[in-house]
Amino acid sequence: MDRFAVILAAGKGTRMKSKLYKVLHPVLGKPMVEHVVDQLDNIGVSRQIVIVGHGAEAVQDTLGSRVDYAVQEEQLGTGHAVQMAESELAGKQGATLVVCGDTPLLTAETLEALLAHHEAQDAKVTVLTAIADDATGYGRVIRGEDGNVTKVVEHKDASEAELAIREINTGTYVFDNELLFEALRQVGNDNAQGEYYLPDVISIAKQAGEVVAAHTAPTFDETIGVNDRVALAQAETIMRKRTNERLMRAGVTFMDPASTYISPDAVIGSDTIVYPGTVILGKTVIGSECVIGPNSDIRNSVIEDGATVRQSVLSDSRVGNGAQVGPFAHLRQQAVLGANTRVGNFVEIKKSTFGDGAKASHLSYIGDASIGERVNLGCGSITVNYDGKNKFETVVEADAFVGCNVNLIAPVTVGKGAIVAAGSTITDDVPEEALAIARERQTNKEGYTKR
Repeated sequence: MDRFAVILAAGKGTRMKSKLYKVLHPVLGKPMVEHVVDQLDNIGVSRQIVIVGHGAEAVQDTLGSRVDYAVQEEQLGTGHAVQMAESELAGKQGATLVVCGDTPLLTAETLEALLAHHEAQDAKVTVLTAIADDATGYGRVIRGEDGNVTKVVEHKDASEAELAIREINTGTYVFDNELLFEALRQVGNDNAQGEYYLPDVISIAKQAGEVVAAHTAPTFDETIGVNDRVALAQAETIMRKRTNERLMRAGVTFMDPASTYISPDAVIGSDTIVYPGTVILGKTVIGSECVIGPNSDIRNSVIEDGATVRQSVLSDSRVGNGAQVGPFAHLRQQAVLGANTRVGNFVEIKKSTFGDGAKASHLSYIGDASIGERVNLGCGSITVNYDGKNKFETVVEADAFVGCNVNLIAPVTVGKGAIVAAGSTITDDVPEEALAIARERQTNKEGYTKR
């Protein structure tokens, strides 16, 4: 059976009190709607239609060509929103998931189970439900003796007996695709808000004698929708706990899971230790037996086995086996460190490679450079790579030694095994095994201070 999905992402989200479009608010560093799209990708949905309205361009910039889009010019209810996908999906046979873009905690496992139950019951509609400790404000799901749905009652319309039911409608559904769009044409807007409600499809299906099933999510937390900053913080806490527990069960040590923020897309090997205050976001991959933190910020980077990153910031970079980074180092824009390298305190590396065993122990800026194996860059070494308009490359070949407070004016090459004397400003290439000195000779004025 073909699988389709409609993601409702057209609401402005006024309760967020934000200029940022609601579904783009991040949870563990990733926009909420992207969490939803990722989970749908994981269950093999062939087409995803994202319904956009307010902030459509921002959503499209975030999701790109991964999905298709339909625009809801006026927000006239959830039924009206799904109708916007009719031109893309009408007449197709299969099952269509309808998911809200502000439900970042839904998992592929739950969505897969929902679809499996839908197929097993030969249902035309299947509602994802959850058991709430406090069901106030939620629509109650009323089941018949056969376990299928008799009706969904909104809180304000429920009887005393119905209010005692704790099983609620989460707003996530599976529909027979053909029935969905046929039924939506029958949905009216004769209500206080003048809107077209998607749950009305349930009563239309029941009246036609179709099976309306229900599948209960494993936890209520997984189904929450984020409508304000309080719920956003709750979602962040739940996803952080879920992610950290998964990694701990896979062999990662967290010194304090509550103060550690790891992207659900991150991969961390066994016997790695993560210290408090560490943020690891994006598609970061960390090997085994590493030490990370405390207080490190790592994004979209690769850290190989046995490396240490202490109190440092890394983005879009790679750290080799056994390398030592920090404290207080900054690696960015394709900084690549080889095995057993050492980058110490207050060293910034940008778009540069370090060969195996190379060192920059303190107080350096290395940009647009190729640093060879076993090179030692002394304290205060700087590659002067920018002339105000263009960037130029510095090359320091294997086994060279660069003394303290050296400026390497790019483009320039320091040859293999060469030595650059401390305090030099190098403007010309240095041959292999040469000593380069580029500084004024010292002059002492005797008795100057007395005069």
